[in-house]
Amino acid sequence: MSALNNPEVGKYVNEHFVSAFQKVATFKIVNGAKQGGNVAAYFCAPDGRVLHCVAGPVDAQAFLHELKWTVDTAKTCIKESKGNGAKFKELFRIAHADKLRQEFGIAVSPVTYDPPEAMGDNDSLTYRDPTGRPLAPKLPPPPIDGPDVKLTEAKFQEMQKNAAGAPGNRMAMDARGRRVVVTNQSLVHQVMAAHSLVPIEKVYGTVFENILGEKISTKPVDVVKPFTWLDKQGNRIRQ
Repeated sequence: MSALNNPEVGKYVNEHFVSAFQKVATFKIVNGAKQGGNVAAYFCAPDGRVLHCVAGPVDAQAFLHELKWTVDTAKTCIKESKGNGAKFKELFRIAHADKLRQEFGIAVSPVTYDPPEAMGDNDSLTYRDPTGRPLAPKLPPPPIDGPDVKLTEAKFQEMQKNAAGAPGNRMAMDARGRRVVVTNQSLVHQVMAAHSLVPIEKVYGTVFENILGEKISTKPVDVVKPFTWLDKQGNRIRQ
């Protein structure tokens, strides 16, 4: 059963979030079935800033794990920041870096401040459609420092073995030139350790292009034979 069809997931989402969706990548509908494209779920603050996200399809247990972590972490950061928005952002990014260490054994240094805004449409760090229209900025993740120094080599290799079996696994290089296995979700934490609490319109391009390997697009959904009840001449097919 997919995550969003799971009653427990649905109940938790309805209790803590308001749901919405938007198509941003290219795919086709053939005989009513989706082909190509991908999916990402963004967990946002009420003003649309991204707290966390899930990149790619996952099962209900994995989705609920990320949901609950987001809500619990938000409550903790709200309490510890004492109404200071900058402190809340700092704590949330540190939390992403900590989760990356704890669940994947990978260490990064969180970026607890926001760099200056990009220089408009002429900035090279921007995703564009084929016409050159700017779609979303490219958000550079903090570099991987290496394995968590608190881990034994055996524990780190165990985590790497688990990562090798996860969706979207691939190889990356740490600061010392060591090859490490990363996954869709570890890459999310790596990006969020520098860009959590950034507006969703500035985050989605990096998630789709850098993590999921999809091209964001302004094109509508390409539906092959949308009217399945009509024949080639436009006459209704008798059932």
